[in-house]
This record gives sequence, C-alpha cells and structure tokens, in this order.
Amino acid sequence: MPIPWALVACFFLGLLLIALVGRLLIIPRRFFWRLMANGVLGAVFLTIMNFLSPLTHLTVPVNPFSALSVGFLGLPGAVMLIVLRALL
Repeated sequence: MPIPWALVACFFLGLLLIALVGRLLIIPRRFFWRLMANGVLGAVFLTIMNFLSPLTHLTVPVNPFSALSVGFLGLPGAVMLIVLRALL
C-alpha cells in the first residue's frame, strides 16, 4: 500500500504548527501583541491601498500569498507587495 504523500505533508505541517504555538506561548505577551498589531496594521494599509487604486492605478490582489505575507510581516510585508507589484 503506497504512502499518501499529502497525508505525510499534513502531518509535518501539524507538527510545525504545534511547535509554533508552543514557541508563541513562550514568547512574552508584549512581543506577541506587537506582532498582532503589525499584522493588522499591514492588512489595513493594504486595504487602503486597494481602495485608492483608482487614483494610483496600483492594485494588490488579496490571495493566500499576499494574506500570509502581510499577516506574518505586517506593514513591511504590505510595502513589499506594493513595491513588487509596481516593479513587475
């Protein structure tokens, strides 16, 4: 019986998420709230930029990649997406 590789990938993803949650529980709350605020600020900035797209002619599509990069990197991630969209 062959091993379903999707199941193996999900298993390792689950282990990674458990390790990440464990790490977040060790990190002080102040740093955690700073990460959360940075992610929310990045999402708000990206939303404002998409609302201003008729003026700037620059839109950043909201897809899983952009959502993850803005959620993880925050405002610098949103700026990175806008710069990449402007250059490409």
